[in-house]
Amino acid sequence: MRIAVLGAGSWGTTVASLLAGRHDCTIWSRDPELAREIYERDANSRYLPGFTLPPGLKATADLEKAVHDADLMVVGVPTHGFRAILADARPYLRPWIPVVSLAKGFERDSLLRMTQLIAAELPGHPAAALTGPNLAKEIMAGQAAASVTGIAQGLGVGDNTRAAVVCRGLAEVTRLGVAMGGEAATFSGLAGVGDLMATCMSPLSRNRTLGEQLGAGRALAEVLGATRTVAEGVGTAFTVHELAERYGVEMPVCQEVYRVLAGEIPASEAYRGLSRQKQAGHEREPG
Repeated sequence: MRIAVLGAGSWGTTVASLLAGRHDCTIWSRDPELAREIYERDANSRYLPGFTLPPGLKATADLEKAVHDADLMVVGVPTHGFRAILADARPYLRPWIPVVSLAKGFERDSLLRMTQLIAAELPGHPAAALTGPNLAKEIMAGQAAASVTGIAQGLGVGDNTRAAVVCRGLAEVTRLGVAMGGEAATFSGLAGVGDLMATCMSPLSRNRTLGEQLGAGRALAEVLGATRTVAEGVGTAFTVHELAERYGVEMPVCQEVYRVLAGEIPASEAYRGLSRQKQAGHEREPG
């Protein structure tokens, strides 16, 4: 197959590298210098330093060149730029070509998932999402994969507390997903608990790293300004806050994360806020 991967960040480049082993794969980068480095030097020193990319992986900064002959388009740009890149690619994409999203999260204003954006911007194109506990650098290193919060780590709370927050967080996300029409079993699999465990536990996770910095007392703007990569959890926290209100789902853990990111409380107050919630009940109950 001829496959176009849009987005040359760490995850987009990793997926493109895997695809290049079996298919004719071209990765698109907005930055011509980065595209040139990938194509000519088999490297992406900006997002995957120290890794050698497959020599068969092509790269370009020309969007038309990347997608006009593609049999499959994979979109690996962050959620805030997802709709725009679909619109930019639309004139060059052949009819009925499937489009796969690598982005996790929602569009901030519309509260739409990425597959919903594909349906809206590219009608007639089958939409899919690739998700799961996938850390780019581990996969690039050849480790197997299938498709605590960080604030807790930064605050130095115990393993019992971290485990409790992860479990209760999963219960909250499951309730919201079911309220939105999803199946509860999905959240017990790779796309749910699998992804949550990797995000919460791995030091390679961008969301966990950001949370650690917040827990250590740094301001959100300072943390975001010091990194090139995108921690999708920041925008998602605001979106989930709105979705919880829209669907009437009680989400105490997500609410505390939202309050920290919105600047309403410092990270050190988040766990105190959870301890003031009503007494814990059955696993099916909120909180």
